[in-house]
Amino acid sequence: MKVAITVNGQETTADVEPRLLLVHYLRDVLGLKATNIGCDTTSCGACTVLLDGESVKSCTVLAAQADGSSVTTLEGLSSGPDDLHPVAAAFRAEHGLQCGFCTPGMVMAAVGLLSENPKPTEREVRDGLEGNLCRCTGYHNIVRAVIAASGQDPDEVTGTSLRPGVERSPAGGVAAAPGFSTGGAE
Repeated sequence: MKVAITVNGQETTADVEPRLLLVHYLRDVLGLKATNIGCDTTSCGACTVLLDGESVKSCTVLAAQADGSSVTTLEGLSSGPDDLHPVAAAFRAEHGLQCGFCTPGMVMAAVGLLSENPKPTEREVRDGLEGNLCRCTGYHNIVRAVIAASGQDPDEVTGTSLRPGVERSPAGGVAAAPGFSTGGAE
């Protein structure tokens, strides 16, 4: 069957199998590799894209279902590495990534969340990203990144200015996390 989908502002058409998932259309037919395949069961969110402005997991949408629709992937948020979307820039600034596998889906889910709720609380960010899994970061910096992208101060919204694993020393400075050396004499 033939599908016509606007992807990142470009009209695309292709003959596809009726059972082809949107994630495979994006990756295999169009060559857009930022949309990752993590589980194919809606569990991880690595494949999250915007479908007609709504955040969806593209492993649960058939390409045929997206016929006539508009899809935005991470590649469509900016023109290149020097022109990051504000959410992607906030992920970089707040260290909201580690291995990077979940990052495209997490950024797309955050863009969707912020379009619905421009000034979310910490709880609203955590609830809004609940369907996206990250096995590396512990989520704290991801939440900070989304709050920063909303134009709010993450320290004020989260009630903490410390990164995970960092403690205040008795003198008020930052001490090394337990079990880690600061490089000084022990």
